[in-house]
Amino acid sequence: MSCFDHRKYRPAPRVPAFDRQWPDRDLVAAPTWVSEDLRDGNQALLEPMSVEQKQRLWHQIIKVGIKEVMIGFPSASQPDYDFVRWLIEEDQIPDDVTIAVLVQCREHLIERTFESLVGTKRAIVHLYNSTSTVQRERVFEMDRQGIVDIAVQGAGWVKAHAERYPEVEWRFEYTPESFSSTEIEFSLAICEAVMDVWQPTPEKKCILNLPTTVEVAGPHHHADQIEYFCQHISRRDSVIISVHTHNDRGGAVASAELALLAGAERVEGTLLGNGERTGNMDIVTLAMNLYSQGIDPELDLSRPDEIIEVVQECTGIPMHPRHPWVGEMVYTAFSGSHQDAIRKSLRKQQADEPWQVAYLPIDPRDIGRDYQAVIRVNSQSGKGGMTFLLERDYGISLPRWMALELAPAVQAVSETVSGELSSQRIREVLTETFSRHEPLSLTGYRLDRDADESLTVSLNDAGRAVRLSGQGNGVISSFMTAWQTHTGQSVSVVDYSEHALGEGSDAVAIAFVQLNVGGQRISGMAEDGDTVSASLKAVLSALNRAGHQGTMSELAAEAQSSA
Repeated sequence: MSCFDHRKYRPAPRVPAFDRQWPDRDLVAAPTWVSEDLRDGNQALLEPMSVEQKQRLWHQIIKVGIKEVMIGFPSASQPDYDFVRWLIEEDQIPDDVTIAVLVQCREHLIERTFESLVGTKRAIVHLYNSTSTVQRERVFEMDRQGIVDIAVQGAGWVKAHAERYPEVEWRFEYTPESFSSTEIEFSLAICEAVMDVWQPTPEKKCILNLPTTVEVAGPHHHADQIEYFCQHISRRDSVIISVHTHNDRGGAVASAELALLAGAERVEGTLLGNGERTGNMDIVTLAMNLYSQGIDPELDLSRPDEIIEVVQECTGIPMHPRHPWVGEMVYTAFSGSHQDAIRKSLRKQQADEPWQVAYLPIDPRDIGRDYQAVIRVNSQSGKGGMTFLLERDYGISLPRWMALELAPAVQAVSETVSGELSSQRIREVLTETFSRHEPLSLTGYRLDRDADESLTVSLNDAGRAVRLSGQGNGVISSFMTAWQTHTGQSVSVVDYSEHALGEGSDAVAIAFVQLNVGGQRISGMAEDGDTVSASLKAVLSALNRAGHQGTMSELAAEAQSSA
């Protein structure tokens, strides 16, 4: 039998039947955000942050706009203690920001924690003990009452020590750690016991934090746990329900988001999701989820690259390029069909209408990204990507028939380099493919528009000077007449397009033409400061690409002999 045996695992028990309402709710406002970067995130590092690194990350957290910050475990290590003292003694805590500290239910640790906070204006003291069946039975070897006694005693010590510092505005937070794996009725019972000690009121609420310490079930299960708890806890108006979700099953953000629907008001997490095992709930991701639904996240995420830089340098953990919302390649499309849809949507998007662009759930410019990296070309890309890049970077608007001919050439080049093609290389391929100057090249022209347009063209034909004349209802029509008159070869125009590259008197014209030469469609292009020259050069490029053989006099001789 394979050692990979699913039968040794059991599904999480269902929450008892209750009046489930969260699936029918919509989020309408941001929660209270709590940064755990300096505690849970720091605790999860192979090499914990130095005080200097914590200081830098602190400034970034404040800059983002998070108003409650878990700053560490001051009773557990000297660096954490020193960091707390730096915040207070150097007056680093803004008036609208509340710091929080974590502590176990042990009196000497609680005493040390309160000592670290002397001089602060306000603080949250966060008390916890583990409550799950496996922790009770296999770690602590206690029954339920023994676990409740630990929590109640810890709550009493916290209250007593807080009374010694009446000048500080204290708030208390309790976590039944491993809530996600604790029987729901026991979670309620132990929280009720703690509240009996703290006696919260609507004016002075306590925080009950209900974590997925280890994510053992889907986000819908966590939402059920939260809503059941909210419906059954007493003194609901005196309690703030908080969640702290971990990512063991990859659902930390979803669990937090559904928990908000279920009644949670406060969310603990980290910038970019750093944390123990697979990490904490990612504050940036959840905030952007809200933003994309038209909800103000009340955070400043307009400079994500700055956040990424600080977090990476302080934690030593690189961010995945596909990280939700802010990864390097999130707003990049290589697929041809995706590129075409993005290009067409962007053209039609109006400034005064809701955002509606295929494959881009938000406007990348909102978070400091631009359209330079939205569409990129590799061997899997189609014509949409290359036309977008040529138009964006060079103002070249390819007609569809030209794009269809260019696409195979671009793909062939991209396959040889086994990677991405820059817009500069795509432009080079366009010119190399469709702009041919031999054997025919333009040396001059004269155009008389008094009656029907009369055109005289001077050409270099493989080193021989040739002059052609013809009349028609336009420059190209006149040239076609002149060409047939002098060579006997019938050539017709299938399609033509031209436009200016830039604005003003110095703008260059670019012309595209598709000819029918002997039953074969051939395209050519040219650029010139003069629009007539650009048109004539484009026709000559197409003729050169068609395989013009010999001099024009030899073509004329062939035509006469055939007649």
